[in-house]
Amino acid sequence: MDARTFKDAIYGDFARMGKVLSSPKRFELLDLLSQSPKSVETLARESNMSMANTSKHLQALLDARLVDYQKNKNYVIYQLANPKVVNLLFSMKSIAEDQISEINHLREDFIVRGDQLETIELEDWFDLKEGDSHVLIDVRPQSEFLSGHIEGAISIPVEELNDHFKNLPSDKEVIAYCRGPYCVYATEAVEFLKEQGYQAARLEAGVHEWKQYQANQNH
Repeated sequence: MDARTFKDAIYGDFARMGKVLSSPKRFELLDLLSQSPKSVETLARESNMSMANTSKHLQALLDARLVDYQKNKNYVIYQLANPKVVNLLFSMKSIAEDQISEINHLREDFIVRGDQLETIELEDWFDLKEGDSHVLIDVRPQSEFLSGHIEGAISIPVEELNDHFKNLPSDKEVIAYCRGPYCVYATEAVEFLKEQGYQAARLEAGVHEWKQYQANQNH
């Protein structure tokens, strides 16, 4: 093998990752799986795709060795093949945020609602959590909470908030978080809680951002 053949082979393998991530739906599936392992049925529902299309995209991710799966009775459960896939998603989002201004404008309008909702940055939460004036709720599905959550959070999935919000202390600010900066669950939870008379804010982070922040603080 000469140098040119070697480089063509290596860069071809590198490009496989870029090719499989060129699909918005496959990127979304990886984002969902970064929260917890999920069945094909759950992934289809969350991504608003048919079972057939979901399976097709998962096969492409499987071929690129970004995911793997195991069978659980009548279900096929997919998960990330390597924890470093989360870092890949982080890096791509970060570069896109820096280079494509429309991303930040869209998020500001849809997730943050302009200046209508109070947003708390992660570093500010680390200062607040030492006190007793706030309660942190995780509004993702409970399976994701069980897979990993921010220390001190309690699980109240957004679809169950209407049934359980009265259990929250009315004399404390409720801070909600979900899957990260591009997840709307926390926005919906804060809007609902404010309608019920609660003081509520959205945490500008999810579990992965929290873990990354902690890792950076420890270095």
